[in-house]
Amino acid sequence: MQLTVNSSLNMDLLMYTVLIQMPVFQVLVGIFLFVNCLMIFTFLKKEVFREDTRYILFAQTLFVDSAFMIVNNILFVCYSYQYRVHMIPCVIICLAMTFFYICTPLTLVAMCLERYVAICMPLRHAAISTSRTRCFGFLIIWGISSIAPLFNFIAYLSTVRSGALFSYALCSVELMLGEEWVAQTRALIFQILFFFMVIVVLFTYIKIMIAARAASSDNKKSTNKSLRTVILHAFQLFLSVVQFVTPYIEIAFWKGDVMVFINVRYSTFVVFMIAPRCLSPLIYGLRDEKFFIVLRHYACCGSHSVSQTLSIRSKIRPK
Repeated sequence: MQLTVNSSLNMDLLMYTVLIQMPVFQVLVGIFLFVNCLMIFTFLKKEVFREDTRYILFAQTLFVDSAFMIVNNILFVCYSYQYRVHMIPCVIICLAMTFFYICTPLTLVAMCLERYVAICMPLRHAAISTSRTRCFGFLIIWGISSIAPLFNFIAYLSTVRSGALFSYALCSVELMLGEEWVAQTRALIFQILFFFMVIVVLFTYIKIMIAARAASSDNKKSTNKSLRTVILHAFQLFLSVVQFVTPYIEIAFWKGDVMVFINVRYSTFVVFMIAPRCLSPLIYGLRDEKFFIVLRHYACCGSHSVSQTLSIRSKIRPK
């Protein structure tokens, strides 16, 4: 009788996930990827964007977030349909997802530092923001982003039982955290990284805020806009940090109603995983006047002339 009840319950949960949560999630992912691809296309079409550090960093967030969402979607679909994956590709997918997850907030920190240099050290901005500096910065971002995945991979190989790498399982990151010390060390790495990132964002915010108060009337508008950009980046980082608290929120519903637990877990995933990555297109894709004009041009299939719009804006804007 218990087996029948559990089977019926599992079937109801599967139908609920496939018929309700799956379509909503796929629509969100589809919209997100469409907007990101359009912005990536806009970035690649204009050389002026490919030579500006802040747009290059913005493009990296688009690439990384798109890859992260695709990988996450693959895991979500496989898990929803209870499809068992071979452990070797599962490990590769989980390591890639961890890398992408860390890379995005680190890029946000780099974007805050770029705004800090542009506002607080304008005379040195051109000398600091060079192709060599950008390459060095990207190597630092990718190197730090690889620390947690590399640790997970080494720890998993050292603790996995014989033959497990050639088995099949429902793929999830938790499969690589079989030992308690592995999970605790991974969490500690995340906490150190995000504490460091919060300190850097607060430092840039305070410096830009001081510069905004001391700026002249001509530069005040640009400084205030950079200040709002840093605030939005800080909000993105906050949502990313809160994600580490969500397991403790979900555990409170673990022994309660199963449907409530599934809804809570799905909601935290959408709010703290998807929402922060939807803010990047909003911050630089829609708030940035130059990028928005070119984006609208390609979104409307060339019906809006970029050169004419820019010339009109320059004439209307007071000198």
